[in-house]
Amino acid sequence: MARALLMVLDSFGCGGAPDAPDFGDAGSDTLGHIARECAAGAADRQGVRAGPLRLPFLESIGLAHAARLSTGFFPAGLAKPPPSGLWGCAIETSRGKDTPSGHWEIAGAPALEPFGYFPAACPAFPAQLTDALIARGRLPGVLGNRHASGVEIIEQFGEQSMRSGMPICYTSVDSVFQIAAHEEAFGLRPLYDLCGLARVLCDPLRIGRVIARPFLGRSREDFRRTPNRKDFAIPPPEGNLLDRAYLAGRAVVSLGKIGDIFGHRNTGWELKGAGNMELFNAMLGAWPDLPDGGVLFANFVDFDTDYGHRRDVAGYAACLEAFDRRLTQIDALRRAGDVFVVTADHGNDPTWRGGDHTRENAPVLCWGEGLAPRSIGRRGTFADIGASLARLLGLAPTAAGTSFL
Repeated sequence: MARALLMVLDSFGCGGAPDAPDFGDAGSDTLGHIARECAAGAADRQGVRAGPLRLPFLESIGLAHAARLSTGFFPAGLAKPPPSGLWGCAIETSRGKDTPSGHWEIAGAPALEPFGYFPAACPAFPAQLTDALIARGRLPGVLGNRHASGVEIIEQFGEQSMRSGMPICYTSVDSVFQIAAHEEAFGLRPLYDLCGLARVLCDPLRIGRVIARPFLGRSREDFRRTPNRKDFAIPPPEGNLLDRAYLAGRAVVSLGKIGDIFGHRNTGWELKGAGNMELFNAMLGAWPDLPDGGVLFANFVDFDTDYGHRRDVAGYAACLEAFDRRLTQIDALRRAGDVFVVTADHGNDPTWRGGDHTRENAPVLCWGEGLAPRSIGRRGTFADIGASLARLLGLAPTAAGTSFL
């Protein structure tokens, strides 16, 4: 019986979606613009990387061809060998460019209702929300209360937060309420408890995620966010791939943020790690023991959090190249019937203005035993991925999507 490995490279979009202008993202292209900067030498950084973008494993499956389906042209400098796998791109139908909506749709169950968002104002949050959080959380107050980059707002308010006991609350153009607090001075468990309370308060507003953002350090010069981030998402739509697999008695492994994104519903064995490489190690350890008929769903977040939001082209390119080098290790563990998929949940073009996600198509690369190389075309929804893997595994169809397998 087949097994499925679904790897989401968080934010690795491959060109503006048809409705990108509605989001102010017309012309965005995470992969294409990274490749362009690398080919021009603008993404060279001593001790990090140099030269054109090189992703030999993904290129061999058909990455350049998938990008061309999305944008009409090959990314600059990317190799174009005859593809050895199934290659294409997919368009998101959910009305957003958020991590939860992207992952839910990938799993075959798009968000049917739009998320709520906070205005780009100061204060950004309704007084009813912050007043209730302060009263019920027994807080002396909150700091921030605006749209902000997580790194910058912690630098700005971190010392005051440590002195006062007031957590830092902020948001972005995504449907998110984020709370940053010092992991030792405020405490990790109190931060999680506060985020659980905020989740309840944000439910009537349909805010997609409440995120705990713990940090360490003694001053703005050395503050750093820790790996103990925790997402509190609204429940995903019913009928996704994980629901289908778990309720059919199949083994499910959720790697990285997947457990949080799906509200820990039918997410099976959840594995965490501090960054892409540690997560990849965990995947290598779990995959050989996954029984026939099982699914491993993995999110690799460094592309988004460390490089996309920080508009770091060279760092994003180096992160992609490091990930690509390791794909040969997981491929070496492939056995008869196994199918692997690499895709993305949205874009985060590091050459784009601001610091937020970009509304983009996702590459879809698929390979495995017995899969003859071919184009799967331009898919009308991310949900085709979940639908395809459900069919591969002999599960009930997902709530949406058409199989390409």
